[in-house]
Amino acid sequence: MHQLKHSTSCRSFSQLLSDLLASVEETASLSREAESRQEIFAQFAAFLEKLTPILKELKENEIMDTQPIRKAVKSLEAGIRRARILVRNFNSEASLTTIEEAIHDLGRCLGLVLLASLDVSVEIKEKIGVLHKEMLNVKFLKSSDAESIQSSCSDAKSTSISEIEDANIFDIEEIVSQLKIGSDEKLTVALSELRQLTRDQLVSNDWIIDNGIISALLNRMATTKHEHRLPIILVLRSLAAQNDENKEKMADTEYLTTVVKSLSRDAEVRREAVGLLLTLSEVQKVRRRIGKVQGCIVMLVSLLNGEDPCASSDAAKVLNALSNNTQNVLHMAEAGYFKPLVQYFHEGTEMNKILLATALSRMELTDQYRAALGEQGAIEPLVQMFISGKLEAKLSALTALQNLSSLTENAMRLIGSGIVSPLLQLLFSVTSVLMTLREPASAILASIAQSDCVLVNKNVAQQMLSLLNLSSPVIQYHLLRALNNMISHSSATKIRAKMNKDGAIQLLLPFLTEVNTDVRTAALNFLSNLSKDSSADLVEQLGSTYLNIIINIVSSSTTEFEKAAALEAGPVTSTPTRSWLLESMAGALIRFTVSSDKKIQRYAAELGVIPCLVKLLSTGSLPTKARAATSLAQLSQNSLSLSKAKSSRWSCVSSSSAAFCEVHDGHCFVKSTFCLVKSGAISPLVQILDGKEREADEAVLSALATLLQDEIWENGSKAIEKESGVVAIVKVLEVGSGKALEIAAWMLERIFRTENFRSQYGEVVEALLIDLAQKRDPTLKPTIAKILAHLQLLPMQSSYF
Repeated sequence: MHQLKHSTSCRSFSQLLSDLLASVEETASLSREAESRQEIFAQFAAFLEKLTPILKELKENEIMDTQPIRKAVKSLEAGIRRARILVRNFNSEASLTTIEEAIHDLGRCLGLVLLASLDVSVEIKEKIGVLHKEMLNVKFLKSSDAESIQSSCSDAKSTSISEIEDANIFDIEEIVSQLKIGSDEKLTVALSELRQLTRDQLVSNDWIIDNGIISALLNRMATTKHEHRLPIILVLRSLAAQNDENKEKMADTEYLTTVVKSLSRDAEVRREAVGLLLTLSEVQKVRRRIGKVQGCIVMLVSLLNGEDPCASSDAAKVLNALSNNTQNVLHMAEAGYFKPLVQYFHEGTEMNKILLATALSRMELTDQYRAALGEQGAIEPLVQMFISGKLEAKLSALTALQNLSSLTENAMRLIGSGIVSPLLQLLFSVTSVLMTLREPASAILASIAQSDCVLVNKNVAQQMLSLLNLSSPVIQYHLLRALNNMISHSSATKIRAKMNKDGAIQLLLPFLTEVNTDVRTAALNFLSNLSKDSSADLVEQLGSTYLNIIINIVSSSTTEFEKAAALEAGPVTSTPTRSWLLESMAGALIRFTVSSDKKIQRYAAELGVIPCLVKLLSTGSLPTKARAATSLAQLSQNSLSLSKAKSSRWSCVSSSSAAFCEVHDGHCFVKSTFCLVKSGAISPLVQILDGKEREADEAVLSALATLLQDEIWENGSKAIEKESGVVAIVKVLEVGSGKALEIAAWMLERIFRTENFRSQYGEVVEALLIDLAQKRDPTLKPTIAKILAHLQLLPMQSSYF
């Protein structure tokens, strides 16, 4: 026989009576609904209904809360439970006696309540006494029934309470079976029964373990429908709260994974699942395994930041419990929860600090995460690690700070922490063991120089400048970045002046020939900012040698950033060197395809390169003309969008009519919108097409074609025709080849959309188009068909298609 548990309940007296009333009402309801022997069960239900008001009066009488009364009420509760099971399982005439005995049993339990009720009113005692006698005297058997029974086994006439407990045992065994393999409907009933058994402590923990209840519940939770997860978790929470043995039974990784998956379910399931994890985390063995479940910490952090205050509070407690493991702390940090990490930096052992700082240095942090770490106090303890720690601690702290320092707010915190002087001291140090620290130190200086707060540290710029020639290329790169950031501040005028006075430009010049591209680019940026107050002096100091170096960088560099830096470093003020510089820069530009990067295009245009390119269309060799046309084409491609942007910006401001461009229908300027019309490029481009050489046709047509974009083709056609461009395009269609022929046909199709141009040039081009159609060039065929359709020649010439 399975052991029943009768230990003292922790329920209040009021709750004890409430639970008992609920059981009574449930049992009465089952009795009224019984299909067999309805008259018997109707009488049984009537007894239970008489019991209800008595229990309610007991509940309302606080003086009844004594140990004897409690014990008597619990006996009554156990009797009601046995009676309910009998009603549910009633299926034979022989069981009528058991119903009688169940009522007698309830009567005896009620007698115990009567004996224990020493201080209650006479009226209540009388009610209890009357019902007590009725229950003990109940008799369901008729004479015929009596004979039938008496003819059976000699011990069948009086069934004992132990046999009622046997019925309870059978029911419990059925519960176990339905938990493991029952249908969804039966699982619902089994879960309800199990919850009551565990809540009322009517089964021992040995029974739970022996029958594999915990594993059965967890297995069903992994496979069952949504509506069963909540009741399963509720039972598991109840079992986990009883002892550590039950918690350890739930510590299997597969089982914990099932619980963790419930953290992503609906709100109520999430709340109970995180509550279960909190209970399980009380055991170290289980706690270690919880942290290893994939996705667990991420979901806990999500709950922590969620809107459910109960789930958030429990998630915080679970995370706190898991934070005794540094690996868990790192997972929390990766999920955006930094409190445990920062706490370790303040209070952890030296080894833990080193481990976590090293890991932090390798994390891919968003600016939001960097800001959170700074706000929550991660920077100050890391600075102390660097200042006072041993070599390994210094290195891990510096690399972690390097990862945090790219955010301006953190740069200000670093400056406020007093780290600048120790960083400079480190860079000046000649101690060999500290050499590994110089690279992150210089990188941090480069980052914190983003804040103008660094300027309050006197002589910082001069000290870094003096370190340039004493450092490796990587450190030189960071120092140049730091210096450039410092002199870029609006309040750095005096620092720039002092650097120029001290010969900083001459110090920089050798870096323009540095093999390392990053160092070269950083030097060019520094040079540009250093000379912004006096570019005339820069020309003199650069001389033709370094001016040519800058020009060569523009033409030959493989990185857009370096090209932009070189263009910006080129002096643009009116000096004797300017004309030569522009010519050289234009020559450099046409030796490579102009970048599509608008920043580089803008630098080139502001420098005055476009007029130089237009000039080369007339004076250069044919290959030079072709390359100049290609550069102009790429610049002109952006004219429409730039013109619209400027027109929108100036919508409320009166602007010169000379700036208005009829082609782009906006305000155009050579230096800011790269306009072919305003630069006077159309005529020299057309003249190249009129020539005998065809090498530059494709580049020239590509440039002119930018005037025929979808929004501007009509005005662009007029501008091209005004410069006799239509005849030149027809000439290419006649003698050209390859890609040039395709572009020419595309342009004519757009131009001939206008009636005036069709009537003016239609007859001239008709024979040529028919000839091209007869050649059946598959590439040209669709475009020629459109042109012929515009000229209304397609129907009569349809045989060619």
